[in-house]
Amino acid sequence: MRVHFCGVRGSTPAPGADFIRYGGHTSCVAIAHDDDAVPTLILDAGTGLRQVTPLLGGRAFAGTILLTHLHWDHVHGLPFFRGGDRDDSRVALLLPDQQDGSSAEEVLARGMSPPHFPITPSGLRGSWTFGTTSPGQFKAEGFSIEAREIPHKGGRTIGYRVSDGRSVLAYVTDHGPMALGPGPDGWGEYHADALELAAGADVMVHDAQLLAEEMPAEGYFGHTCADYAVSLACRAGARQVALYHHRPDRTDDELDQVQRRFAGAQVPVMVAAEGRILNL
Repeated sequence: MRVHFCGVRGSTPAPGADFIRYGGHTSCVAIAHDDDAVPTLILDAGTGLRQVTPLLGGRAFAGTILLTHLHWDHVHGLPFFRGGDRDDSRVALLLPDQQDGSSAEEVLARGMSPPHFPITPSGLRGSWTFGTTSPGQFKAEGFSIEAREIPHKGGRTIGYRVSDGRSVLAYVTDHGPMALGPGPDGWGEYHADALELAAGADVMVHDAQLLAEEMPAEGYFGHTCADYAVSLACRAGARQVALYHHRPDRTDDELDQVQRRFAGAQVPVMVAAEGRILNL
């Protein structure tokens, strides 16, 4: 798999000179098969989705977008995705089943329709379909995917484990394990769903909006700390952890400090940066 980090911020974009090296776009990861330079699977559709269009080499997007949840920073890129909003595109968008009987398109339209936005999801050009995901296994674009529900404040949230048969990526962003109790370190429980998503993964991309010392004041927001992510990776046997969903006011220099903080960790740690590519 070829993994493109297209947006790595959480909550809101972070423009400005202090956020150039790691990037200011919100959550979006694009995945291509090894033998294809063009991504066909996208995880989350934050403003980083705009960065997928240049990866398509002038072609329309033909693939699947998986949303972990429906908070603004994970969907705001949808109407600005030029590679998907064209007559010859093919896009299957899947979002967590809200368990209230609403269709996927109806749920998405609650935030993407007048007066909040000029068009509804059906106004996107090309062949778009809208469906839902629930915990379980399925296939999309030649990838095997396992979905697990993870705790996160303010709406049903799904974590994904993606495999091409050789490599495995675990995507566990916006994770608030404190909802299940403080756990052994006070950062949240190391619960079965998170551990199984990350088990033996080649890389685990994980929420790192906070640091351990920020948890007492901000842990109730529904996120956890980078320290938890590294410990989770070690417990699950993941081979590498990519810290992700950086808080919007954490500057490039501060993220450099986060990288140094985990230089001696038991598992290799990278601080995800916009434009970075991992070949798994």
